[in-house]
Amino acid sequence: MLNFDAHLPEMLAMLKTLVETESPSHDKAAVDRVGALVAQECRRLGATVELVPNAETGDHVIARWNPVPAGEKRGEIVLMHHMDTVFPLGTLARMPFHTQAEKTFGPGVLDMKGGIVITLTAIAALHQAGELTRPITALFTSDEEIGSGTSRALIERLARQSDLVLVMESGLVDSSLKTWRKGVGEFVVRVRGRAAHAGGEHEKGRNAIRELAHQVLEIEKLTDYACGTTVNVGVIHGGTVTNVVPELAIAEGDIRILVAEEAGRIRAALQSLRPAFPDTSVEVTVDFNRPPMPFGEKNQAAFARAQQIAATLGEELKAGGSGGGSDANFVAPLGVPVLDGFGTIGADYHSEREWIYTASLASRAQLTAALLRNW
Repeated sequence: MLNFDAHLPEMLAMLKTLVETESPSHDKAAVDRVGALVAQECRRLGATVELVPNAETGDHVIARWNPVPAGEKRGEIVLMHHMDTVFPLGTLARMPFHTQAEKTFGPGVLDMKGGIVITLTAIAALHQAGELTRPITALFTSDEEIGSGTSRALIERLARQSDLVLVMESGLVDSSLKTWRKGVGEFVVRVRGRAAHAGGEHEKGRNAIRELAHQVLEIEKLTDYACGTTVNVGVIHGGTVTNVVPELAIAEGDIRILVAEEAGRIRAALQSLRPAFPDTSVEVTVDFNRPPMPFGEKNQAAFARAQQIAATLGEELKAGGSGGGSDANFVAPLGVPVLDGFGTIGADYHSEREWIYTASLASRAQLTAALLRNW
């Protein structure tokens, strides 16, 4: 059995380098700096590296070990990562990378530069031991935090040719894998009324904010906890100054679904919203970015196999899930087994308190290496 505890200092050093190379999604040059570091390390480990040019965000990186000829499926495992973070340049000044007690802190340690370190360390150990024999592809994308708009087709293409996809997002804080995820959607409601002087001609106005308030109450009724659906109005804009009856009001919201059929219900309900007051109009746009990832038969079988392999390490693997989305959501509808949450264990992601259990770097690398070797 490979001893990954001995690799922990070098894993921390690699994580420090990646975290201190800040990479907000919308800054192409910044994300490309991380991509260059990742590509260099993959080449050092014997991979064939392909850079997928991308004008909108950073270039995507594909690393292949023991590649399978195009069109063939022969036991390939695809590991998926993203290099972008939600943190703007300069966050390090307020949130420096550091280790304190059993935790390590820094922008992106959990989501998900720790997952990149885990994969590269697991592959390095197998490479050194002469056990890197199966076809493995590692994908490092640049835009997951902003919806994976330029990477989705690439994710789906690589997944279709694989036998298993492992997504190296963070695990749950109790170390469970993410065996299901909710689908993600968003909506915008635009209400138009009629502007008027609030003091002199109030009766001539049609208050868009009043109309929107009515619509928000209707929208909130669409949440159904029993089937795992939530609809949340998260942002409202409206009006200009206090002495004008507002002509325009806008609400933006979030949709999460556990059951694919709920997408149709929510879309139809939102698009059927009608004005409650005369001389106002309601316009709704709805977009579902990520389909749900259910814990279906193929994922259940894959999880059972992962449990067996983990048991050989003396580890009890648990199944969990998340209301958040990841690139695993794009894989699920393809019928390819996908397991998520093999990255670091921690909490408070997307905040300036983001942290990981330092030891999870080593334990997850050991688990990942065992899966790559024994699947």
